[in-house]
Amino acid sequence: MANILITYNVEHELPLSIHLAVYFYLTGLSAGSFILSTLAYGFGMEQFKPLGKVGVIMAILLLVMAPLNLIADMEQPFRFWYLFLYLNPTSPITWGSFLLTLYPLNSLVYAYFMFRGDAPRTKFFGLIGIPLAVSVHGYTGFILALGKARALWNTALMPTLFLVSAMVSGIAMMILVVIIKDRFFSPERQVKTELISRLTQLLAGTIILDLFLVVSDVLVLLTSDAEAKEGASLILTGELSPYFLGMEILLGSLVPLFILTFPLTRRRVSAVAFASALVMVGIMAMRYVMVIGGQMVPLS
Repeated sequence: MANILITYNVEHELPLSIHLAVYFYLTGLSAGSFILSTLAYGFGMEQFKPLGKVGVIMAILLLVMAPLNLIADMEQPFRFWYLFLYLNPTSPITWGSFLLTLYPLNSLVYAYFMFRGDAPRTKFFGLIGIPLAVSVHGYTGFILALGKARALWNTALMPTLFLVSAMVSGIAMMILVVIIKDRFFSPERQVKTELISRLTQLLAGTIILDLFLVVSDVLVLLTSDAEAKEGASLILTGELSPYFLGMEILLGSLVPLFILTFPLTRRRVSAVAFASALVMVGIMAMRYVMVIGGQMVPLS
């Protein structure tokens, strides 16, 4: 009898789509811009006062858009309100549902008192909003970190990595917003170079911290079990290497870091704006690599 070889080509399904990566990205931008807005009104750092109103406006707008991606990722989006009925105290998603309600409400109250000029109440709700902003984005890192079977996700670094990258993208976005606002919408039509310089220093520092966390994560993957090594190979030499090494590390971190620290470029507003745009692209690539790449390693 002839030997018969039967080959099954079963596609590996990815339960989470790019909508979730965009959701993570937008909540990170919101958290970063909100925290920057509190530097003056919450902590008395007057040099950052121009970031106050524009920061909270961006935080609210981004947070309005973010859950739309989360709902779009559901197979039955009109049942999103079930998250408030069927509670699981051990699930980050349950906590996130309430945080996504409390954080925007607090942001609206914070913005209301800020525009009214009520400094004491602005400071009070600004300080309350900081842990809410941190929690709203931090819980997204916990969602991935608790995926025990996913090598790229199951690390204690994930919540911290998400928070640091949120600050990186938030600072980069605020640099672009301030430059555009001052250049085209202010009476003077002149960019506040001192403020941009301070934000540039913050951005360079957070990029370095983000790179440290990413390198640490990859080194641990390379010395762990077979699934972890396969995940590392996927982002270092495999299908996702252009997104990780090319977009996230090279274009999104190393090139901007050079621009922001090299004396001839860090003082040029156009160069800083270009670096900030690259950073935002790099952080979006990071979100994509984590969400999609974490699902591409088949479960054993």
